[in-house]
Amino acid sequence: MEYDRIILGIDPGTNNMGIGVIGIAENSPVLIAMDLLKTEKIDDHAVKLRKIFDTVLRTIDHFHPDELAIESQFYGKNVQSMLKLGRAQGVAIAAALHRDIPVFEYSPRKIKQSITGRGNASKEQVAAMLMRMLKIESVPDDLDITDAIAVATCHYFQKKNPDRSSGNCYTGWKAFVKQNPDKIKGR
Repeated sequence: MEYDRIILGIDPGTNNMGIGVIGIAENSPVLIAMDLLKTEKIDDHAVKLRKIFDTVLRTIDHFHPDELAIESQFYGKNVQSMLKLGRAQGVAIAAALHRDIPVFEYSPRKIKQSITGRGNASKEQVAAMLMRMLKIESVPDDLDITDAIAVATCHYFQKKNPDRSSGNCYTGWKAFVKQNPDKIKGR
């Protein structure tokens, strides 16, 4: 099938990272691939990050996406978990920027709202809506996979109805630094 555009969606995580690839054909999203990277058995955090980086690069090299959509960090109860999640997100973004793929970031609430119409929808509700929308025959065993597909689908909806305030776009390191001066050490 010929696609007008391919979007790689990532639900970052250091133990499980969801990967979803959708294509846009005749102005409709079509599921191309979905996967889950499991790194929970790797004890060394730096090795986990390397595995995430390599997996995102391989996925980009295989599917040649035009854009990467990724879920942004959210504040949880455990600061250490948030830091680890931020690192996982950072290496996925770095892999995309390494291949000159523009990166778009969306909050969990924005993603859920885009898919279900409700920003506080459950993972199961998001998965059920995606199954109908993209004609997915069976729910994946791990909902991190459908979360990744949701990120990509959210991006499709945002680009279809552009509103730059809903997501951040980084076309390279310079753009990332300019839009995130607070994330640069020493400033």
